[in-house]
Amino acid sequence: MFIDQAELEIKAGDGGDGAVTFRREKYVPKGGPSGGNGGKGGDVIIQAFGNLNTLLDFKYKRKYLAGDGAIGGSSLKDGKNGKDVLIKVPVGTIIKDFVGVHAFGKSHKILADLDGEGKSIIIAKGGKGGKGNSNFATSTNQAPRYAENGKKGESKKIILELKLIADVG
Repeated sequence: MFIDQAELEIKAGDGGDGAVTFRREKYVPKGGPSGGNGGKGGDVIIQAFGNLNTLLDFKYKRKYLAGDGAIGGSSLKDGKNGKDVLIKVPVGTIIKDFVGVHAFGKSHKILADLDGEGKSIIIAKGGKGGKGNSNFATSTNQAPRYAENGKKGESKKIILELKLIADVG
């Protein structure tokens, strides 16, 4: 079976939240803030491979989710970054962003044309991790009890369309 068009829903990972923690040791009763930053959310990447020739795989799997970033830790430890998702497509795939529906049908915006082996594009960027409370310490507020939340990752509906090359001979 040959499939030359597929609709996908993709979502990049959300950034991890910053941590609110304080340094505590035996002989340091009032240590300062030590909250780490949250990890970055994973990206969704589409890459062209020469050994593929159809979009049949996308008939069965239509949703792709990248990993979320982890929350920050104590002792200024940053959270782990989210895992990226790699979507493999055949060479000659056009990637279109689904913009909306109007009176004349669906409208699309072309994002990329993967016309060469190994070409890739980050189609959805992961969210930035939030800052921990150690980033908000000032001379007047030496022990802040707040941290920044991570940003949301991008979410899109895209259409993959395979350019067909006629082979007459």
